[in-house]
Amino acid sequence: MRKGEMTRAAILDVALELASRDGLEGLTIGLLADRMNMSKSGVFAHFGSREDLQIEVLKLYHRRFEQEVFVPSVKEPRGLPRLEAMFKHWLKRVSVEIASGCIYISGAVEYDDRPGPIRDELVGMVQIWQSALVRCARQAVDCGDLKADTDPQQLVYEMYGLVLAVHHDARFLRIPGAPDRAHRGFARLIENYRNPTTK
Repeated sequence: MRKGEMTRAAILDVALELASRDGLEGLTIGLLADRMNMSKSGVFAHFGSREDLQIEVLKLYHRRFEQEVFVPSVKEPRGLPRLEAMFKHWLKRVSVEIASGCIYISGAVEYDDRPGPIRDELVGMVQIWQSALVRCARQAVDCGDLKADTDPQQLVYEMYGLVLAVHHDARFLRIPGAPDRAHRGFARLIENYRNPTTK
């Protein structure tokens, strides 16, 4: 990378760290400039506006989420092994984010009723992930790992509930063992949907 690209990447890394901690709305050019030992105009040279910066932070977060969760999961065989891998890698990332915060979740709180480009970007990213989960669940039905009458969207809804509960209990209430409870909950969930002829 050229020097300008390296500087931009470094700014985004710090911006992602700040947004994870303080939320996207807590991310300011001034704070970022202070952390980078740069002038505000120096930061602005890489991003046309605060909104552009926030959107680029979202894109960086999404790329890292895909690399850590989606990419290793699709290496597993289609069906239940892939679905289980998706949940395992997702929960692993969530467990790390207990300390730093999840932009998907904090962003949903910040922008649930605030229309605009940032909300649109965030919604699109979450929908991409949900669609991948639904597609994977549907494949697990098609290959006979899950019952034929399984509703993939309902299954994904319940998976999401487990992950949100981890964030709530571990990050907000500081209750230890939340990821372990989610793993046990997912195991029971899958047993409920599992095709009995494949056990």
